[in-house]
Amino acid sequence: MKARSAFIVLTFLALVGARPPMRYQPDPSSVFAAELAFNRLAQQKGQWTAFRETAADEAVMFVPQRVLAKQWLKGRADPPASVRWTPSTIFVSCDGNLAASTGNWKRPDGSVGYFTTVWQRDKKGEWKWIMDHGDTLALARDAPEFLVGKVATCKRRGPGGGGPPPGSGRGKGETLPMPRDESLTWSADVATDGSRRVTVRMWNGTDYETVIDDKVAAGG
Repeated sequence: MKARSAFIVLTFLALVGARPPMRYQPDPSSVFAAELAFNRLAQQKGQWTAFRETAADEAVMFVPQRVLAKQWLKGRADPPASVRWTPSTIFVSCDGNLAASTGNWKRPDGSVGYFTTVWQRDKKGEWKWIMDHGDTLALARDAPEFLVGKVATCKRRGPGGGGPPPGSGRGKGETLPMPRDESLTWSADVATDGSRRVTVRMWNGTDYETVIDDKVAAGG
């Protein structure tokens, strides 16, 4: 009986080990929920605390030069009151593993601006942000009445398909994971004066369509 039980356990473990990677639905609402939880955490525990707790190990931000977020955030004191933000549009890769959200933010002093955040699922399937940036505005951007969610068309590169497409989000010295179907890509180009351009592109079935194109002047 013991031998049979051991065989069943080993068979179960073998089946678990052979199981393919978990697949996720490309669901913009799950990213919206992650954004809401992120903002709520910032209000309850503090702005930089929330950024630290929700960042992936490879996450980057701009101050204004590109930095590894966890290194820059380590030990940084939270401001007395956190910025508040609300996403208005969310783009998700076909395989549901990568997403980009953009929307408006407002500081306690009344100043406003916009943000773009790139999210990626970790090994547990939880959303972690891997890039965050934004800029101030004289007036807040017009926001749709309801959240807009868009899903990329599937794109899987066959054998001999070459390297990743342009604008894959891979900066010098970085090895950022790509969604398997490469249906959503991002790039962040930073000039020596601190100006930058963040671009998100989505595969529409025939070509990559630029869906986010943020340009930040020097000092932004």
